[in-house]
Amino acid sequence: MKFWSKVITIAWKDALSEMRTKETISAVLVFTLLVIVIFNFTFGANQEVMAVVAPGILWTTFVFAGVLSLNRAFIPEKEQGCLEGLMACPVSREVIYTGKVMSNLFFMLIVESIALPIFAFLFNLPFLSPQIIVIAVVTTIGFVTVGTLFSALAVNTKAREMVLPILFLPIVIPILIGAVKASELTLAGQSWNDLALWLQIIVAFNVIFLVVSLLIFDSVIAE
Repeated sequence: MKFWSKVITIAWKDALSEMRTKETISAVLVFTLLVIVIFNFTFGANQEVMAVVAPGILWTTFVFAGVLSLNRAFIPEKEQGCLEGLMACPVSREVIYTGKVMSNLFFMLIVESIALPIFAFLFNLPFLSPQIIVIAVVTTIGFVTVGTLFSALAVNTKAREMVLPILFLPIVIPILIGAVKASELTLAGQSWNDLALWLQIIVAFNVIFLVVSLLIFDSVIAE
């Protein structure tokens, strides 16, 4: 219980900071809405084409919105000279990492919860189905798990906005492929059984990413 209370404290700190400034959420939401509108004007006239490309559009939007959000994961502490203070807190590195994962997951789920109804309305496709929601949540967990680790790695570099996507995106490709394939099957009207294999792949990579990230986060943040 002590572990999770400390984790929630760190996540709550980030949430309060974001609610005061709204820098990350507002920027990510604007970007997401712009991408949705652009793709809608590009493919919206042809519903058959839209049904084919919609899964790729959905996850392209979420990936780049997620990168924008993850880039800010450790920057406030870095810019305000508080990163060393955070590391000096009498808590384990695993607590800090898990707290950051939870706050990043919270921000991304907010963006996705706003974006999915807009996708459903503009593209006239079942983006609000239970299958899509489950796929989005499971994939976002893995995405944020890896992204938080690489955000900690990139924060101490000069070109951190470029370093994060260059290092991070190739690693997270397996779960993104699984998310696109599972979303494609869902939009085609397939059942849960047809999605099971891809969901299992995503969950397996999530577990691997989480274990590895917990093991090496201390070394990454100490660099």
